[in-house]
Amino acid sequence: MILDILTPEQAIFSGEIKLVKVPGTNGSFEVMENHAPIISSLDKGELKISPQSGQDIFYQIEGGVIEVNHNKAIILVEKIL
Repeated sequence: MILDILTPEQAIFSGEIKLVKVPGTNGSFEVMENHAPIISSLDKGELKISPQSGQDIFYQIEGGVIEVNHNKAIILVEKIL
């Protein structure tokens, strides 16, 4: 699955992942390959990325939106803390 994380100022992450865990406004949830299409708002909290290779990556975000469709996820965040 491909993940892109963007802020208004810059691209934060782009690459192949196994999963991403996000702080949804109704509770945190994970997105993996072949996830059903979804658009969800995000609250302030921890974003966890598990890349195809390497260590997990963590970001603290100030809220935003995630869109998942056809094994591609785009996360638009207001701010990385």
